[in-house]
Amino acid sequence: MRTKNSTKNKINVITLGCSKNVYDSEVLMGQLKANNKEVVHQEDGNIVVINTCGFIDNAKEESVNTILENIQRKEAGEIDKVFVTGCLSERYKPDLVKEIPDVDQYFGTSELPQLLAALEADYKHELLGERITTTPKNFAYFKISEGCDRPCSFCAIPLMRGKHRSTPIEDLVKQAKSLASGGVKELILIAQDLTYYGLDIYKKRNLAELLQALVKVEGIEWIRMHYAFPTGFPLDVLEVMKSESKVCNYLDIPLQHISDDILKSMRRGTTKDKTTKLLKEFRKLVPGITLRTTLIVGYPGETEEHFEELKAWVKEMRFERLGCFTYSHEENTHAHLLEDDVPEKEKQRRSSEIMNIQSQISWELNQEKVGKTYRCVIDRKEGNFFVGRSEMDSPDVDNEVLVDATKFYLKQGEYINLTIIEAADFDLYAEPVK
Repeated sequence: MRTKNSTKNKINVITLGCSKNVYDSEVLMGQLKANNKEVVHQEDGNIVVINTCGFIDNAKEESVNTILENIQRKEAGEIDKVFVTGCLSERYKPDLVKEIPDVDQYFGTSELPQLLAALEADYKHELLGERITTTPKNFAYFKISEGCDRPCSFCAIPLMRGKHRSTPIEDLVKQAKSLASGGVKELILIAQDLTYYGLDIYKKRNLAELLQALVKVEGIEWIRMHYAFPTGFPLDVLEVMKSESKVCNYLDIPLQHISDDILKSMRRGTTKDKTTKLLKEFRKLVPGITLRTTLIVGYPGETEEHFEELKAWVKEMRFERLGCFTYSHEENTHAHLLEDDVPEKEKQRRSSEIMNIQSQISWELNQEKVGKTYRCVIDRKEGNFFVGRSEMDSPDVDNEVLVDATKFYLKQGEYINLTIIEAADFDLYAEPVK
């Protein structure tokens, strides 16, 4: 067993789950650094902080397994302490304390000061959004609000993140300037619901005004929007998108389903007709806009007829980007009162069918890009390729533009014009413009 010594502690932050968790871990790391603590991200350290996800079954399982693995390391003397924070801890703290008591302490999503105290650090209020970014240096996730007021039947996020709380525009501008001074060129706006931004503090939907303030930040090249709710979408956002070159012609708008029966049960506050009209309005107001959405299959009561309607609609709408999840039956949600009546195997079949349709659509849309030139950013080098993205693509979830590193040299974070020479269903191959 390793003998404990008086050497300086190194805190290893492990991040699981979504981009909101990435942001939270980065803020935690920034606070620790300001307290002169040695902190690393997903490396080796004798003190481990696990930022967990509690959204759906797979994520919860990964979080629990990660906790158990680190408890085993603690018992083996490889590490000294294990702390757990994030959504799983917020939602299931009493159960976790009972089932995995060897964790040193559990903290919820709003207990950063208490977590810092346990790590012998002070919460510094003056660190307005300052953080240690863990993404490639050219982009950063940029959280504009916390929590959610939407009543979606399947979603446990309000249980874990609380009510919607917008961050004031002046604070966000300061954060953006700080990020830009550190070399960040792309802000990826995230929230549980971007379109709700401002209703609590400005008494109106204020996303457009926020965008107009952020485009003035020197050094920022791209501003990308993720997670916009369709109901009550403020169309003035599209006017800003159209008039401001820094705002990417890109929108992530999770729609979940299209059958009126399922939308009503999901408590989405919209209909197939309204949703279809909204998307057509997007494409009319911003020609060439890239629309990303996510869908849920296997929701309670989803019949084969509902699923066929969804498939036909996906084929009709031809989304540029689409992801599909299988329904997860979450306790304490409204949908948990319903019978989870679609077998797991059937859920997986439906998900695969949707993604097969989308793969074909993506391939066809990508073939149209061959021979065309796009402004792209280079995120990293991987093997024999430089890996970049166009304005139409978000990191990790969308198309990648690959450039042969044996023929060309490019710099990470560089914006460069690339001509597409070949296209697959989710990858584009390109060369720099000569």
